[in-house]
Amino acid sequence: MPSIFSKIINGDLPCYKIAENKNCFAFLDINPNSKGHTLCVLKKEADKIFDLSEHEYIELMMFSRRVALAIKKVVSCKRIGISVIGLEVPHVHVHLIPLNEMSDAKFIKKVKLSNDQFEKLAYEINKNFI
Repeated sequence: MPSIFSKIINGDLPCYKIAENKNCFAFLDINPNSKGHTLCVLKKEADKIFDLSEHEYIELMMFSRRVALAIKKVVSCKRIGISVIGLEVPHVHVHLIPLNEMSDAKFIKKVKLSNDQFEKLAYEINKNFI
């Protein structure tokens, strides 16, 4: 059965897409720790990051770096944090979280954005994705 992320990648579920290439996909987290919180995933389903081949791992990290640089151009923050946990969705994903304080990385405090805010943010980040 496809993961929720595969359903998003395939267009079966909506998302606020940031970027995509042949093997990777990035979209805004709909329950963000902070404005701009983005998920980067491989299109190929794999449960654990260290089960990826070295090539897949490097490709996901390089893609995530490019997305993080685009986020940083749009969202005012001290830095972009990175987290790979994977307990809730068994599909390798990288959290890119704009950080201003440590609590932004704790998955406890959440921010609310309207549909219009999500759409505008996704558009602006995508424009800066190189």
